[in-house]
Amino acid sequence: MKTFSCICLAVGLLGLAANSSSGDELKIFGSRVTKMVIDDIGPQYERTTGHKLVVLTDVAAVMKRRIEAGEPFDLAVLVNFQTDDLIKKGNLVADTRADIMKAGIGVAVRRGTKLPEIGTVDEFRQTLLAAKSITYLKEGASTIYLDKLFARMGIADALRDKTVKPETESVSEAVAAGDVELGIIVIPNILSVPGAQLVGPIPEEIQSYIVFTAAVAATSSNQKAARDLVTFLKSPAAVSAIRAKGISAD
Repeated sequence: MKTFSCICLAVGLLGLAANSSSGDELKIFGSRVTKMVIDDIGPQYERTTGHKLVVLTDVAAVMKRRIEAGEPFDLAVLVNFQTDDLIKKGNLVADTRADIMKAGIGVAVRRGTKLPEIGTVDEFRQTLLAAKSITYLKEGASTIYLDKLFARMGIADALRDKTVKPETESVSEAVAAGDVELGIIVIPNILSVPGAQLVGPIPEEIQSYIVFTAAVAATSSNQKAARDLVTFLKSPAAVSAIRAKGISAD
């Protein structure tokens, strides 16, 4: 299967190389999940097409504001509703929109510590209440959902004083360092930090999947190459690489 994926990747890249001018730098705006995927499949893409991929990352909401402020870029891979809003505002090209991947929300603890029970909604609730501290992003794609979820579960007030909400994608790092007991963030983020241990996804009954959607910048000077990169991200080889990161291809 690995050999087949490599063949698909090579064939796909040769096709893109034939259709793109080489030597251009493509600047990609996204979150850590985007960088995880590009770091894996990017080097071969660069060698075959001649394009250098530069990935700039932060919390997706921050990257959206940078786009709105006029910072130059070629391709954005943000949360679906953010991408749609930027298309409406004219920052992104509508006919390049493509859902690339999606990820569920998971719970993290420091590697080597006892794994708490989160298999049912009640176990998840009790684990949150028993934890000395928890952390999730201040502006993450899942933040609005989690705030509403905890209010619906009747534990928002109990969690408020022991909740840390960082402005950067440092949830898994804080857990790995032992600064916070429980982290709640998209699963690939947890898997990207060696010192963090994935306990598991939150229960399916209350799960929320974050969809990451790509689109080309309206002001990009590399429109053709950026469009080709979107096509590549939807190719079978790229889908295989995405799934290998613990992410579902959408």
